Order: sequence, then C-alpha cells, then structure tokens
Amino acid sequence: MTRTYAGVPQPEVASFDSYDVSGVAEKIKSGEAKKIVVMVGAGISCNAGIPDFRTPGTGLYDNLQAYNLPYPEAVFDLSFFASNPEPFYRLCKELWPGNYKPTITHRFLSLLHKKGVLMRCFTQNIDSLESQAGLPIEKLVAAHGNFDSARCISTGKPVPIDEVKEAVNATKGWEILRKKYGGLVKPDIVFFGEQLPDRFFSCAATDFPECDMLIVIGTSLVVQPFASLIGYPPATACRVLINMDRAGEANSAGWQGFTQGFEFTGKGRDVFLQGDCDKVVTALVRELGWEEEL
Repeated sequence: MTRTYAGVPQPEVASFDSYDVSGVAEKIKSGEAKKIVVMVGAGISCNAGIPDFRTPGTGLYDNLQAYNLPYPEAVFDLSFFASNPEPFYRLCKELWPGNYKPTITHRFLSLLHKKGVLMRCFTQNIDSLESQAGLPIEKLVAAHGNFDSARCISTGKPVPIDEVKEAVNATKGWEILRKKYGGLVKPDIVFFGEQLPDRFFSCAATDFPECDMLIVIGTSLVVQPFASLIGYPPATACRVLINMDRAGEANSAGWQGFTQGFEFTGKGRDVFLQGDCDKVVTALVRELGWEEEL
C-alpha cells in the first residue's frame, strides 16, 4: 500500500527483515539489492598492515610526527609540499602499491562485481588495493586519487609513474624530478584544497540515485564531500555501515549539519554491523553462501 502525506503519494522507505548480517544477506540473496554502491575508507586496509589516519597512537597522522611536520595533515598540504617534499615522498615509499596485499574486504568488493550486483565502489584510499584484488578500473572511483599517474605541479605535465617510483626510492629523488621537469612532481593524489577528480562527481550523480543498497565500510565519514554521499541514495535504498564505531549519524556531533545521516534505530533503512571489517564481511559472505568463491 502506497503511503500518502496530505494526499500526495510518498516513496516507500526501505527496511530489513532483521537488522543484522542475516538481514543484509537476505536483501542480496533475494535479488532486492542488485544495484549496490560501496563506499570504503582506510579501515578496510588496516588488516593489510596499512594504518588508518586518525586512530590515536597508531594512526598514520600520529606516526608521521617522526617527519617533524608542523601538523599531521601537512603531509597532504600543497604549500608544505612545495617547501618540504621529503615527508610526502617517504609516505609514498611506504604506501606504494605492491608493498601490501589485499584483504578479505578488498576481495569481497571484487566478488560483488563478479556476482553482477556492484554498480561502483567509491574509495577514499590511495593504496590501489581494490584493483589488486581484481576490481576492474571502470568499477572504481578513487575519490582522493592514487598512484596510477603523476604530474608536475608547476606545469601540469604528466610524468611517467615508473620514474616517480624510482625517485621515491632514491635519496632526494624529488630533486632529480624537479630538475628534469621544471617543478616538483607528485602522484595524482588529491591534497587538501585540491579539486576531486571529475569522475567522482559524474559517477556520484549517476550511481547513487539508481542504487538499491549502499554499503559503507571502514570510514569515519568526516572528510567532505565524500562523507555526504551517504545522503544521495533514494529512500527506497537500504544503507549498511560496517565499522568499528558508529559514523555519519544524523545530527551527531561532527556531522556538520547533514540531515541525511544514518539512523540506527533498529527499524527503517539503516543497519550498523559493528566490528572488524574482515570479520563482518566474512560473516556476510558465509550468509550469502559465497565462501568458496572468496
């Protein structure tokens, strides 16, 4: 029966049979969720050995203090990079693709694609582990860029990524590239104040209105505009958060006034599956009967 308000038909709001792993799996198994958008953050790479950014004591920002940064986020600040590129190059050496292996969660993303139910994966991560797990590049939106390409920040001229890798592993390799290309060179990783890739906005505009399930994994949902994407799916789409802690809740502290945040009330379209990403995903895969394929 269609709901009405003041005589005007209202869209049906999604719900789960149960607000747990079984309820999420049933949506997928039944075919109700066949246009799934996934949003992922640093939490899905922690089990690969890559620290997240903000966990006190172990997060990447805390660890970067060894580089004598004026503040942790300075490593992704263009002005600071222009004056001292060495910390960013050290970070690149640490995070360069090939140093780490994909996790269960990364493989789950690829499996969703193989099952024909993944519309797109939007990632905040720059480690390229989604691609290493087998997710095709057309199914991935790297919101904050990655190590697939590089350019000179002064001229905008593309620089072969293999040359950048060599420079990252050399002593003051950034100086070698600067002399060769007429300015500092960095991989196409989005720094604070830089515009996100055009593909982020174009895919968000087409994918989210069409999705019937949003799965958010391993992110604190504090960085905009990425975080605001959880408000883009229609009311008919279910939303799932897999995380150690609650995040992105409506009207919660730090949610910056967005009204389409999660509402984990045990009813409606939102469900929170708390725990380690890989452990929760493993349980979900088991419920789906996909264990052998993972």
